[in-house]
Amino acid sequence: MPSTWRHLFTVLTPSYNRADTLGRVYASLCGQSFQDFEWLVVDDGSTDNTRARVLQWQQEARFPVRYAWQPNQHKKTAFNHGVREAQGELIVALDSDDSLDADALDAMARAWSGISPQDRPRFVAVTGLCARPDGGIVGDRFPEDVLDASVLDMTFKYRVRGEKFGCMRTEVLRQFPFPDEIPGFVPESLVWRAMARAGFQTRFVNQVFRVYYDSPDSLSMQGRNSQQHALGLWLLAHDTVVKCLPWFRYQPQAFFVAAARYTRFALHIRRTGQALPADRPLTGLGSRLLVVAMWPVGALLYGRDRFRR
Repeated sequence: MPSTWRHLFTVLTPSYNRADTLGRVYASLCGQSFQDFEWLVVDDGSTDNTRARVLQWQQEARFPVRYAWQPNQHKKTAFNHGVREAQGELIVALDSDDSLDADALDAMARAWSGISPQDRPRFVAVTGLCARPDGGIVGDRFPEDVLDASVLDMTFKYRVRGEKFGCMRTEVLRQFPFPDEIPGFVPESLVWRAMARAGFQTRFVNQVFRVYYDSPDSLSMQGRNSQQHALGLWLLAHDTVVKCLPWFRYQPQAFFVAAARYTRFALHIRRTGQALPADRPLTGLGSRLLVVAMWPVGALLYGRDRFRR
């Protein structure tokens, strides 16, 4: 870990064949009121003119632009690559088809500096809101304008839903990489939850940081494909029913739903001839009871998926 950081922020953009939308990211960075940042584009083996466009921006941008290439693997692998290469204390993971509000980095910097230096080691992130291009807020606002909590508390205790966005400490992200050994889609929340269980807090603020553009090939859309991404969705259900039970009292319904999804996606995985990950057993009496109780519902959901194909 560097003893000093070159920038406060690394804006990290994993990209695959998105040369046509990267210009939106670049334009939003050019308009930032806060300039202590670098832009790091990790090209996941693109076959379009991504490299040429980024190299052109390197010559004209007022801020450092760096380009890293890797053979086509997956967004999570490109993200891990970028985290290792980052020269900023905080990482802003901005998708290749989205943009930042003009004051987003300035607002993140102010929110981060508002955390006392002695408290910062226990914080991992500053998280704000996302808006659609028409200005509408995505999902729920936070219950308070400035609220320090774990992402697990925000999910289960405060029941805040919808896409959120902010910055995260680079050194902590290096301790909690996305699991490269798991093929395909892995929900981001698995990593954020692991950080929360390790004791890291987040400062939540009701300020828009990101303008969110949904697209058919985005991971948020891909995650809805129950068969193609069954393993990642099963991992999230497993994490909920096995590792998040201390939050059961806040929102029991979420755990019953997760237990049904555990069976639903397990059946999809087994249908393809794969085995469930051996390093993630169903442990604990409470977890087993949840899954057994919701097995019929999970089986019905699996049958519905198969019927809809």
